[in-house]
Formats: sequence, structure tokens, C-alpha cells
Amino acid sequence: MDDGTVPEGWEVWTGSDLKAVLVFRPDVFDGDAFPAPCMPTVYVTKGKRRRKPGRNVRPGDPWYVTLYLEPDVNADRETYDTRAEAAAAARDLAQRFADGEIDYRDLYQVPREAYFERLDELTGRGEDEGEREE
Repeated sequence: MDDGTVPEGWEVWTGSDLKAVLVFRPDVFDGDAFPAPCMPTVYVTKGKRRRKPGRNVRPGDPWYVTLYLEPDVNADRETYDTRAEAAAAARDLAQRFADGEIDYRDLYQVPREAYFERLDELTGRGEDEGEREE
């Protein structure tokens, strides 16, 4: 996976045989306009993403695709049998996010309305589309 295969607004930050990391609009998630820790990130990993180093990946481990909005705010992991399926799913997830089709409000336990309004603008959501239905 490279920058030429990801949707507009997304960049590949890292890629290896066992992992790829896509980031959304790093040009605006710089600490001034938007907080850097809140940069939407899609992880594609062989086996579950762990913070502990040294974990062995087994050949039968599935591929995971996970959208993170902050270090502790993420969507449910999706699993795939092959790297190609996971990469295609990551590109689709990234496109849906960039198009404003992902309801990121539901992923937060504590609403951050001012941040959501700015993120709505960045992802092209209109005022009516950005309102949460109860």
C-alpha cells in the first residue's frame, strides 16, 4: 500500500509486511488547527495491534483493520483472511471517513461538540448531515 492507492487526504505513514498505518490530513492535525493526538488513523495489522514489543505473529493470525480517532477512541476492529482484503478494506474505510460517512460521534463516550463541528467541516459533512439523530 502506498500513497497512490489511498483516498485523497490520507497518507501512508508506515508500511511493512505485517503492518500499514494510514493517517488523515496530517497537514491540519499539527497541534494548532486540530490536536495531533486526535489525527484519524487506520491501522492494518497482521494479528492484533499490541503496544508490547516482541509479540510473535503466527501465520494463521487474521489481518485487522482499525480506525482510531484518538489513542483510546476507536471503531471496532474488522478482520480479514488476507493482506489484500485488509488493504482494500482499509482504503474503503478511509474513503468513507473522508466522505463523511463514518459517524465518529458514536465512538466517543464524552461528546466534544466543538471538535466534532470542525471535523465535520474537514470531512465535508453539511450542517444537516453533521447533526446526530437520536
